[in-house]
Amino acid sequence: MNITVNEELLAYIDPLTPDELDALERSLLTEGCRDALVLWGDVLVDGHNRYTLCRKHGLAFNTLQNTSFKSMDDVHLWMIDQHLGRRSVSDFQRGVLALRKKDILGTRQQVLPNEAITPSDNAPAVHQGAAPLTSRDALAKAARISSNTITQIEKIQKSAAPELVAAIKSGTISINAAATVASLPIEKQVAAVAGGKKELQQAARQVRETRAVARTEPESLEGVIARLKQTITELTAENTALKARLSER
Repeated sequence: MNITVNEELLAYIDPLTPDELDALERSLLTEGCRDALVLWGDVLVDGHNRYTLCRKHGLAFNTLQNTSFKSMDDVHLWMIDQHLGRRSVSDFQRGVLALRKKDILGTRQQVLPNEAITPSDNAPAVHQGAAPLTSRDALAKAARISSNTITQIEKIQKSAAPELVAAIKSGTISINAAATVASLPIEKQVAAVAGGKKELQQAARQVRETRAVARTEPESLEGVIARLKQTITELTAENTALKARLSER
């Protein structure tokens, strides 16, 4: 059987940790590959790690065609739903996946303004006459995390250095503290990550203390102007990124 590994799909979901991969390999060697690999035509959609390990050890596996996929967005939505349903997924990963889902459904809503789109539990989005995944509470419910955590993850996605994101994934810093550190210039974020857990905690504490002082002091005209300029810059960057995503579809 010809199975194609799509690199974009392979990278769409965060990889297993070394410990998780070792556990999966032991399970396959002991019990075999019990779950079928999911395909879209000849493209592998689910089971990349199992496929690699089965080939490595010459283990037999079964495949299952999902005929409901009509586009790559359908594939992405299905992958997101599958991972949101798994207990091993971290809160940060859940938030990122829910936000990806929101972007896909939001784009579809723009393309089909007269049809409401809502995700199913374990399948691609379908037209069911309900509102899309747009509210903060709906996102939080889909990800099974708090709406405040969703807000923090959005801030991290917009402003965090790759090194800071890696620190979140490794458990070195909490989502809450990382959202605070993400307000610093990139070079200061990188320096804090390089300093380790204590340095990151110190950076977050200093940002919070600075904000607390600022709330007790009247803001100068220069400060208002600077804040408005920063807001305009951030909104322009978001608009540019949205246009880029739309042009890719």
